[in-house]
Amino acid sequence: MTIDTSAIPPHTLLAERLPDGNRRWLHVAPDGLRELPDALGLGDLLGGDADAFTAALAAAAPVAHREVEPAAPVDPDTEVWAAGVTYTVSREARMEESEQSADVYAQVYDAERPELFFKATGWRVSGPGEAVGVRADSTWDVPEPELAIVCAASGEIVGATVCNDVSSRSIEGENPLYLPQAKVYRGSCAVGPWIRLNEGVGDLRALAIEAAIEREGAPLWKGDTTTARLHRTPEELADWLFRGDDFPRGVVLSTGTSAVPGPELTLEAGDRVTIDIEGIGRLANPVLRGKAGFGR
Repeated sequence: MTIDTSAIPPHTLLAERLPDGNRRWLHVAPDGLRELPDALGLGDLLGGDADAFTAALAAAAPVAHREVEPAAPVDPDTEVWAAGVTYTVSREARMEESEQSADVYAQVYDAERPELFFKATGWRVSGPGEAVGVRADSTWDVPEPELAIVCAASGEIVGATVCNDVSSRSIEGENPLYLPQAKVYRGSCAVGPWIRLNEGVGDLRALAIEAAIEREGAPLWKGDTTTARLHRTPEELADWLFRGDDFPRGVVLSTGTSAVPGPELTLEAGDRVTIDIEGIGRLANPVLRGKAGFGR
């Protein structure tokens, strides 16, 4: 999949996939396209505070618009974290799937401390058009369309992207202690299609989210929500994440979902998941079952 950079809205940070599999970072600025040095990665841009991030983008060299193939907007060592039970619908769904321990989810929704968990390292993250996966030993698997915030090492939010936090509800439903296996496996995380900077994305608490699943080319499911329903602010979630750890090369934090299929539907190989977030863009991925087919 290629796209003309002139069609991308300004205030966007884009990872271009190169023929050798590496990435080159591009800044679609209001005055045109800017190309960052090949040696400069996302972690270098996020290694300081928001002002340093902005200055590095402004210093990039102007180039002509061109056709590019977008890659996942992360470095191989970028950490992706996620928050859970941040919407009322998510709390109810998790309680439904985990009848033996439903109180755990009710308590974390109302607690001061949010649920935060590690999701993926950058080299495991799928980008636009790349496959997401469901575990071969799971029977109930769903996409989780989420707003993801991009934070500098200072903890400041500098932009946002789309995340598909694919999950095994059957495994998590057996026991909450199985959460890492339900959430962290090959193909469980997709991010993209790019990073919209703060100047372009607007109010993070007022973004419409739409998700859809197609099977054999036909619509199967559609859901929608808005980040206005978030129980916690993105800034609050970022603050909690940085309270106990440092992220010297920045971090991506997915903020939770409230648009998830019910128990009557599970993802299958060959399905296609599409997530649209207002002000950011569309992330679309086919589905594979099992870890075969995901390369290093």
